[in-house]
Amino acid sequence: MHYYLVPRKNPKLLSIIIPCYNEESSLPFLKERLEDLIKILPTKVEVIFVNDGSSDQTIFQLVSWAEKDPQIQVVSLSRNFGHQLAVTAGMDYAKGDAVVVMDADLQDPPEVILEMLTKYREGYDVVYGQRLARSGESFFKKATAWAFYRLMKILVHKDLPLDSGDFRLISRRCLDALNGLRENHRFLRGMNAWIGFPQTPVFYKRDPRVAGETKYPLRKMLKLAMNAAVSFSPLPLRFSLALGIIVAIIGFAVGFYALFRAFQHFILEMPIVYNPGWATIVTLICLIGGSILISIGILGEYIARIFEESKGRPLYVVEFVKGSSLTEKSKKLS
Repeated sequence: MHYYLVPRKNPKLLSIIIPCYNEESSLPFLKERLEDLIKILPTKVEVIFVNDGSSDQTIFQLVSWAEKDPQIQVVSLSRNFGHQLAVTAGMDYAKGDAVVVMDADLQDPPEVILEMLTKYREGYDVVYGQRLARSGESFFKKATAWAFYRLMKILVHKDLPLDSGDFRLISRRCLDALNGLRENHRFLRGMNAWIGFPQTPVFYKRDPRVAGETKYPLRKMLKLAMNAAVSFSPLPLRFSLALGIIVAIIGFAVGFYALFRAFQHFILEMPIVYNPGWATIVTLICLIGGSILISIGILGEYIARIFEESKGRPLYVVEFVKGSSLTEKSKKLS
């Protein structure tokens, strides 16, 4: 896609949003890398850490950091709401003209932010990190990640970039548009693509986790994929329709075969083994029953999301906010 770009200056304030869930072992390494980066960034910086209900020493380390550094703000959620909602909380509190979202494990090198700012000055509103390689990960993890992004491109949005996570820079006008989308079941990468502002990648090699364990095992990746597919696309519902058509065709074929065998046995009196009805009944029951349960399950996922949205609950609950040299902006968020 070709965009009409208007060059701009560096943002007056850059907000870096970092969700944290049980990252006590990663934070000392992150602190060192971030402090070195902030010294060379060509803009004023605020760093917003969102504590997503950590059960280790993460929150104590973050509060201690915020007490010593006026550029640090800690938004602590009352429990674990999940990565996407933790990022949303950070975006709600961000005051910058541009926002960077990154994780605390240093798999996405903070230094890439300098390249993102270059693209921002060219006029792009979304600059996403696209991975050229994934160091320190198993073949299974790489294979499932490869399949995940390509499946999401089919199910969610045709412009969804491949091999890119939530590590990205977002302009203020794009952030305001994102903050206006308040659905409970969020897939921020798809939402960024849906908004449609000028977007471009910066390429980098992903590093191994600096410490700790991954917070996105296969179970959570599958859950995110299901959430993204159901939230953004009617294709699963159409899949159940296609499944019903396929089962009907198979049912007709099995029925025709049963009639043909009966014709051979009774009319032509051919010497064949014929067990009237049993195989046909079992086959049809399994096919029809399975397709009905699959269709009901898919439909149930959509109804469950309608139910969640109808409650009108806030996306997250903030326990406390600590730090920031900027004017506090307290809001009642919904």
